[in-house]
Amino acid sequence: MLDRRSFLISALVAGATCPMSSVSAGAAVDTIEFGDLYERQTIFSERAKALDGASVEMVGFMAPPLKAESRFFVLTRMPMSVCPFCETEADWPSDIIVVYTQDLISVVPFNFPIRVNGRLELGTTKDPEMGFVSRVRLQDADFERVG
Repeated sequence: MLDRRSFLISALVAGATCPMSSVSAGAAVDTIEFGDLYERQTIFSERAKALDGASVEMVGFMAPPLKAESRFFVLTRMPMSVCPFCETEADWPSDIIVVYTQDLISVVPFNFPIRVNGRLELGTTKDPEMGFVSRVRLQDADFERVG
């Protein structure tokens, strides 16, 4: 029979040894990787289409922002020391995503991994302010450094 103290210690040990799940405001968040986004080149995968509009978590690197005091940045699979924007949908790389935040971003050095949570949005669009084309976006996102 467990007393209260033994129960609490058991619960703490179990919590420390179990992997943490991603939760935001009590709701489960799906993790998606860059490789999960496309079936091939510009064709979105079934997984990405199923998560379109859902809250997701991704891990990657913050490319250097185009301007100071910005509410967006580019999330990349690999560290990039320059911003990777492209001019056409056909040239859009499969390993970058535009991330829009509600607050001004605090820049993270390009070679430090970050975890981003936001609403996945698929489809080609042109940013009205900056004029760049994107295929995949995370809206209403927040982020933190990993490790």
